[in-house]
Amino acid sequence: MQVKIDISRQQVEKIFGLEDYWCQCVAWSTTGTQKSQKAFVRIAYLRKNFEEEPLGKEVALDQEILLRCHPPEGVPPAEVEWQRNEELIDPKTDPNFFITVDHNLIIKQARLADTGNYTCVAKNIVARRKSSSATVIVYVNGGWSTWATWSACSAVCGRGWQKRSRSCTNPTPLNGGTSCEGQSVQKSACTATCPVDGGWSEWSKWSPCGADCNMWRSRECTQPTPGTGGKECQGLDLQSLNCTSEQCPQTASGAEDVALYVGIVVVALCLTLLLIILVLVYRRKKEGLDADVADSSILTTGFQPMGIKPTKPENSHLLTIQPDLTTTTTSYQGTLRSRHEVTGKFSMSNGPLLEPLPNGSHTLHNGKLPSDPNDFMNRLSSQTYFKTLPRDNVNTSYGTFNFLGGRLTLPNTGISLLIPPEAIPRGKIYEIYLTIQTKEDMRLPLAGCQTLLSPVVSCGPPGVVLTRPVILSMDHCSDACLENWAIRLKKQSYEGTWEDVLQLGEEVMSEPYYCQLEAETCRVFTEQLGRFALVGESLSMAAAKRLKLLLFGPAYCSTLEYNIRVYCMDDTQDLLKEVMQMERQLGGRLIDEPHVLLFKDSYHNLRLSIHDMPQAHWRSKLLAGYQEIPFYHIWSGSQRTLHCTFTLERQSLSTCDLSCTLCVWQVEGEGQSFTLDFNISKDIRPLDSDFLLMDNCTPALAGPSAFQIPYLIRQKICSSLDTPCPNGADWRLLAQRLKLDRHMSFLASKASPTSVILDLWETQHFHSGNLNQLAAVMAEIGKQEAMIFLVSDGEC
Repeated sequence: MQVKIDISRQQVEKIFGLEDYWCQCVAWSTTGTQKSQKAFVRIAYLRKNFEEEPLGKEVALDQEILLRCHPPEGVPPAEVEWQRNEELIDPKTDPNFFITVDHNLIIKQARLADTGNYTCVAKNIVARRKSSSATVIVYVNGGWSTWATWSACSAVCGRGWQKRSRSCTNPTPLNGGTSCEGQSVQKSACTATCPVDGGWSEWSKWSPCGADCNMWRSRECTQPTPGTGGKECQGLDLQSLNCTSEQCPQTASGAEDVALYVGIVVVALCLTLLLIILVLVYRRKKEGLDADVADSSILTTGFQPMGIKPTKPENSHLLTIQPDLTTTTTSYQGTLRSRHEVTGKFSMSNGPLLEPLPNGSHTLHNGKLPSDPNDFMNRLSSQTYFKTLPRDNVNTSYGTFNFLGGRLTLPNTGISLLIPPEAIPRGKIYEIYLTIQTKEDMRLPLAGCQTLLSPVVSCGPPGVVLTRPVILSMDHCSDACLENWAIRLKKQSYEGTWEDVLQLGEEVMSEPYYCQLEAETCRVFTEQLGRFALVGESLSMAAAKRLKLLLFGPAYCSTLEYNIRVYCMDDTQDLLKEVMQMERQLGGRLIDEPHVLLFKDSYHNLRLSIHDMPQAHWRSKLLAGYQEIPFYHIWSGSQRTLHCTFTLERQSLSTCDLSCTLCVWQVEGEGQSFTLDFNISKDIRPLDSDFLLMDNCTPALAGPSAFQIPYLIRQKICSSLDTPCPNGADWRLLAQRLKLDRHMSFLASKASPTSVILDLWETQHFHSGNLNQLAAVMAEIGKQEAMIFLVSDGEC
């Protein structure tokens, strides 16, 4: 039976109240009554908010994960399912998932693939609700690999170092997992067995005279026997000697010996006759050839073509000009090419290298080239030795110099070249350049514990003849504690290989190189121009390099994100200039003063972190607690501008004030912290005004303008102090007053020690030099010549 009744909700609530409305079928007869089960009619709904939503978690690999979910209240009760990255999770197909009776999700063993966003979905006949996503990150903590085998000892003979390394790859840290704790490199002292060169024993006694009238004696390479790669003995191990008179057994001359001697005489006569015939034939042919040449020259009289061939000789590294004051034609001399070399001969009249002026003279304009700078650089780089010479004029200075000397400077780099008076021979004019190598492929190869302590600087052209050493000044980044370092000066040869030409503390006075190491600057005395670099090898873990930390931010920030770039580089002016120029192109600005940090040879990485930000306004988007720069990236010096970026996010665009603390430390070592407090929109400090010294000096100066001490005064000082004085009031006392006691042996090896001292004073005091101070030192020495500083301008 079907029964239909129309009834309103108000009628139901009036009769039944607020209880559920139900219907029941009743059947009865004479035998009795039967009632069906109640059929309830309810209003279906599903509330919006979950009573408990899943929360994100970060768990290690293979751990169990529990994500709770209590669906919203509803009629009928909601069914629950789980999604990962919007895809349904089915425990039947992946048994690693399990959904409990109370709707919680259990991941039995966390896998890397389980990283994602998990969502709890509740649904019934009315609606479908989704919880907020819970981010699950499965991270992997780093683990060390096994130690590699020990490297070979760094020393060929005696005490050295050897190391072994391991990597944080077992496993590699992922998804913010912690890095491996401990050292990645172990360093141990080692002693290499020195090679033993072989030595000869005494000669044995002479043997009896033999039938061939010879006697013998021998010796052996056993005192000592060569070992561990030592050299073998040089020379003969067996020696013979003619023995005559009664020691030689006498044998009767027979007919056979007579026949032998006759045959030898006949052969000698035949060879002599043949030689005479050949000489006569040769002379006749030569006379005929000379006649032909004489006739040919008559036809070509007055027509002598000049062979012009654009050859590139291998030794085209010397640009030496010998001016001829009787004509306006000049030509190259020296090792560039022979004056009589026919294949390389070309006319230099009015050549582009030095434009001859009227009356056959050359004029120096403060060391500047009269020709186009780009043309000069192109001609230099076209030569064989200058293939790696940078073509940019920013990092290169050049000029024309004679015996009066001069100075080349690379502004804002701390690099200069002083050419003292009389260093260039009289009558010579040189075009000299100074440049810094910035390309990565020009970095010199380093081995073991070596590190680059200075920029790679080139001055040239190589091979020019100098009568006195020039002084090359460049910055270095060592802590200047020589007991912790073995510092070497390297020079690149013509073949491109790097050679050690000097080790500080072990200088040989007869060598053309010498070096003075100051707190931040290295002064190289050299009589040969070329490409130089300072390389250090640590002798202990106390050796440290000076690093400079620079902090930059965007000059204008219109987004919520704000990036702070922290540069970690060697403390030299050329790198500071390079970073400043790069940040100017990126639109960055300096947000704090540069800081100096000592980085020790402990094989520990450098870590950087930012703390103490106002959490209500700023937060860091870095997953890990710190950033790390590997030790070898810093120590090798091969990467010039290492930096890391901290990305911060502000809650509102109106937030402009930022205060935080930057912490920098070497793992298992002391660190430093710097407080930052600035406004990202109002602070418009220029890049260079406070921290980058604007060196506006002229890149090239020639003649007297390049020196503080006038030429005439300089000559008087040298003549006064070079002569030894019994009471010591000579150049030695001047060296003591200027704190140059360590260099006495070097100065004494020079023909004019006073001139070398004054050259060094010029390099140290070019910008801040005060002649009155030098005059006061002369007065302390007790020399009457201190009054020479009052010489008139007319005399100078």
